[in-house]
Amino acid sequence: MTEYEKIQQSKKRLLLNEYQTKLWNRIESEEKKNDTVNNFYMKNGDGLTSPTSPNTTEELRLMMEYIDRANIFHLSNQNAGRGRLLKLRKFFKSKRNQQVEIFINSDEEPIYKEGKVSAVGRDFVMLTNLKDRIWIGYDTIESANIPFGIPNYSNTHQHYLFDNNLRKKLLYHFGETISKRDTLKQLFFEETLQTNLQSWKDTWVTVYLRDQTKKVGKIVNSQEGKILITFFGESVHIHLKEVKFIETIRLLSLINVTIQTIMKKS
Repeated sequence: MTEYEKIQQSKKRLLLNEYQTKLWNRIESEEKKNDTVNNFYMKNGDGLTSPTSPNTTEELRLMMEYIDRANIFHLSNQNAGRGRLLKLRKFFKSKRNQQVEIFINSDEEPIYKEGKVSAVGRDFVMLTNLKDRIWIGYDTIESANIPFGIPNYSNTHQHYLFDNNLRKKLLYHFGETISKRDTLKQLFFEETLQTNLQSWKDTWVTVYLRDQTKKVGKIVNSQEGKILITFFGESVHIHLKEVKFIETIRLLSLINVTIQTIMKKS
């Protein structure tokens, strides 16, 4: 039989019973391997699991992380602005509840902020320390890093344990349950700076603007791309695009600002 005839023979249609016979013969000739993972699950009554890769589970996890990071850098080559946001978001998510330092764009003196990553949003990151809470937009960040001397340890705060009651609430009343807990909001959704500030109404803050000025007041609301703050009966609407960063104001600083305002008015 010529090579051409062999190729044509291999292309010949198989009947169902012929296909089944060939398939079973192939299965019987395959080398049987002991699957520790499936043996464990079967003994616990959990049944068999389908492997997602021929590699081991730890290799697959490392490969998924590598692919995820490679995709971000590949996107940066096509769209630098979008890639920049994704890299910052990825960095802060990996450092949630850990200490980081941020350098903010400034035409005058460099602005340096340090604190623990408290919330990671779609377009901002929130830092907290012993004295302040700071909201910083991604588009104003020049550089972000881990402070010198702080160990780069793996994040143990990304795992959440749900009790059965919470699990039922998530299944049957998802929206209502999520809306009542800030931790769950951050876990399931990526808030914008606007929506996050809305949940901090009546908080006294200092809003630092891109034109090197600042506004002090109490948050009234945050909507339609603006934040409304009020101070001594005067209300000020500020476009969030004009904001460099926002910082909570301490009581002593608030008293000093109040006295200065009174003196100016008098």
